[in-house]
Amino acid sequence: MKFAISGRKAMFAAALLPFLAQGVAAQEIAQSHLDAARVAIKALNATDQFDRILPTAAETLRQELLKKDPNLSEQINTIITDQTIALAGRRSDLESEAARVYARVFSEEELKAISAFYDTPAGQKLMKEAPILVRELVKAANIWQDGIARDLAQNVGAELAKVAPNLPVEEAQPAQQGG
Repeated sequence: MKFAISGRKAMFAAALLPFLAQGVAAQEIAQSHLDAARVAIKALNATDQFDRILPTAAETLRQELLKKDPNLSEQINTIITDQTIALAGRRSDLESEAARVYARVFSEEELKAISAFYDTPAGQKLMKEAPILVRELVKAANIWQDGIARDLAQNVGAELAKVAPNLPVEEAQPAQQGG
């Protein structure tokens, strides 16, 4: 689990790095622009995926410490709970950085349009159905990929047979990547 947290943090940090580096030289972002970004982020549930970072880190640490000394379980649990609660307020730091990232990428008007769309029934349905849409789209793409690879191999095999009749057709088959 520690690897997943570290990987997620590293991926998020890497994605933010160019924007954060620009922040030093960039102009100050208007408060209304940041407010529009926060509304869009909320409408998109853009940072919800990071809600489990602190609780997961706390649980991982709890398990590691309990393995070292199970006799301290009461103290470990109390201290970890207290420290987790103390750090929970820093979640707003992530929201602020996310707002800055969105404000650098989208204009205030674009952010308002994004929010307006995702607050509609169609936008809410898109958010709700997105995982199913992605799953079905990947399935369709895999089927298409398998068919196109098959047809390409057959067509190439047929054309190669005209110029190299001794070439076995099996060798002209592409590797399948579908899943």
